[in-house]
Amino acid sequence: MSKILFQTDGAIASIGLNRPGKLHALDEEMLAGLTDAVAAIETSRDIRVVLLGATGERAFSVGADILAWTSLEPFDMWRRWIRDGHRLFDRIADLRQPVIATLNGYTLGGGLELALAADIRLAAETARLGAPEVSIAAIPGWGATHRLPALIGAGRAKQMIFSGQPISAAQAEAWGLVNEALPADELEARALELARQIAANAPIAVQLAKQAINGGEGGHPAATLEGMAGALTAQTEDAAEGLASFKEKRPPRFSGR
Repeated sequence: MSKILFQTDGAIASIGLNRPGKLHALDEEMLAGLTDAVAAIETSRDIRVVLLGATGERAFSVGADILAWTSLEPFDMWRRWIRDGHRLFDRIADLRQPVIATLNGYTLGGGLELALAADIRLAAETARLGAPEVSIAAIPGWGATHRLPALIGAGRAKQMIFSGQPISAAQAEAWGLVNEALPADELEARALELARQIAANAPIAVQLAKQAINGGEGGHPAATLEGMAGALTAQTEDAAEGLASFKEKRPPRFSGR
């Protein structure tokens, strides 16, 4: 059975972590499956919203599989594990389409970092969120040291990372770590309702709004501005004239339109 489930229903794509027996601990196979799903979403013009969740009720993800990463040589941690995770989570954060994470149960370590890559986080009231890496003499390796303080402030991020202690969904909502804390039996319905509301709006406007927000927060501002400017200039009469003059091997006659 696949450890990553991926399906689309109209404009909504769903990615599901599917390793419930291990509380969705992330191994290399799961990172590869997530990468494949992200690649499919990146190239789709039909997908407008992404739901990111996990099967079962016990956990969203308890983080990186300890047996997977502790078996690596130290330099392989640098060459592959940390770098691959960063690349994947950055790609999730940079998707044009909004990503809604549904957190049902334990959301720890790399699982929290995966959730931080989403745009919106909804949590079951029973969820527990934490960064426990220091308790095993490690530190967050997939982005929590910058995404978490950007979201909830440096002081609160330091409290979570330094203590290694998880916080409740209610505390996470109060701190702005999750958008909403809900009864567990309402979580999926609320996520789907929100996804449908977003999907009903003009997709290019939604996606450009996401890019503008991310760019303003320091997420690749040059690429954001260049992408928007490139799309704008490509729609002008001058762009058509520039292409025509190149094909006809003549000087362009620009109009400023």
